[in-house]
Amino acid sequence: MISEQMNFLLQCPFCKGGRAVHPLLLLAVIAGAWLLVGWIRAIFRKEGVSHMNKVGKILIVIALIAAVVVVIILKQNNKANSGAVVDEGSIKGVVGPKVEGPETAKGDASKGLPRLVDLGADKCIPCKMMAPILEELKSEYEGTLIVEFIDVWKNPAEAPKYGIKLIPTQIFYDASGKELFRHEGFFSREDILSKWKEFGVDLSVGQPSFERLKPAQADNRSKDKICYMCDGDIEPKTLVTVETEKGPVRLCSPHCYFIMYSCLTEDKTDFEKKVTVTDWASAQRLALMDAVYLYGVNVENGRPWIRAFAGNQAAGTEQQSSGGSIVGFGDLKQTEFSHRCGFCDRSCYPQDAAKVIAGGIHTYGCCSHCALGVAARTGLDIEVRERDRLTGEPIVVKTLDVKVASLEPATAVAWFGRRQKPDGTWGSAGCFHQGFFVTLENLKKWVEQNPYETGRLISIHQALANKMKLSPEQIQKACKIGECVPK
Repeated sequence: MISEQMNFLLQCPFCKGGRAVHPLLLLAVIAGAWLLVGWIRAIFRKEGVSHMNKVGKILIVIALIAAVVVVIILKQNNKANSGAVVDEGSIKGVVGPKVEGPETAKGDASKGLPRLVDLGADKCIPCKMMAPILEELKSEYEGTLIVEFIDVWKNPAEAPKYGIKLIPTQIFYDASGKELFRHEGFFSREDILSKWKEFGVDLSVGQPSFERLKPAQADNRSKDKICYMCDGDIEPKTLVTVETEKGPVRLCSPHCYFIMYSCLTEDKTDFEKKVTVTDWASAQRLALMDAVYLYGVNVENGRPWIRAFAGNQAAGTEQQSSGGSIVGFGDLKQTEFSHRCGFCDRSCYPQDAAKVIAGGIHTYGCCSHCALGVAARTGLDIEVRERDRLTGEPIVVKTLDVKVASLEPATAVAWFGRRQKPDGTWGSAGCFHQGFFVTLENLKKWVEQNPYETGRLISIHQALANKMKLSPEQIQKACKIGECVPK
């Protein structure tokens, strides 16, 4: 019982995982507290000094002590995130020299396969981040790559054999058992695969691939019936038209107009005067800023809808049957711009967007790929909560060192919508044509249901890596239209 009480006292309350506090540090804290109390008493007994001055001195000293404590805690947490030192305590009392050089444990050449050994522990934070990556590699490359995890806290005799100094440590062996490379700390999936490729082991061979570079059927819709932004069908009663020097640009709804407006890089002075909307009641064209709007929410999916009217009376009549709120253009614009993509800054609806957490701040990705792009824009680790575009099933991506550290489910994949340009080259098909799927099978079904889609399967790891390669200038221009022109 006494031993358990001492262990409890030696746990740091501010550290993840309850790491032990060194006894001398604990003794120093107690002694410091005792001296501080004595000093405070002496201050208050001192004559000739005002009460306010006494309190001020005490508060300054306490603030300085608190700052020192915070710095120490942050340093300890940073060490925990980068890896745990392997010493006598971490291998549970086993004492002995760390064997290095030619005596270090070798790979198993009996199976004639390259081998990856990860030495860690099930309670080490970066080791926990490695666990799902190792399981993915072990499952996906069975018969091609040997993946082995060794818990050096549960098997303390293994650490000296491999000569490791920090956990997790990953060791790469070739098919003959020769060590090729070792890495300390968290190592992302894409970095592992890239490192194997450096050694001539291309693990991409035999992996599932899927693409469709030609539409399943020709798009015979009239061009004036296709929305400039989303490629969806235009309903005449919600048509929005932007007049430009090169011709009219037609959009399927006021929402797509606000998306386009938020993507423009041209001077927007008087731009809104070029825009007309369609009166829901009479089908007549109205100036964008002169119309009143009925703004409601679809009860089935929670997605907003917008209808334009010439006046309050017509909007009120529709309101009686459809519900919603009557708003002017200024209020509508403010509402539409209340949610923006954390990567490309375009207007979006939360019901359509991926949720993103970056540095404790909640934002959105207007599409799954833009959600990953938040890491590139901020340089922070992120958590993305997206939905399968076919079934709506949840997909969660978490990063460490701005690389994918965990993926739930591990089978999730991404679709990179691509479109062939007139010159024969390929480019992104835009945010409306990207998505995540829990399995390759779901992706294939979705592509079958959308005959105009072209693109290819891409791993979520690679999708993030592609975003991280963007330059600051490319990020700044991401998803921007440049000028409003008709197709």
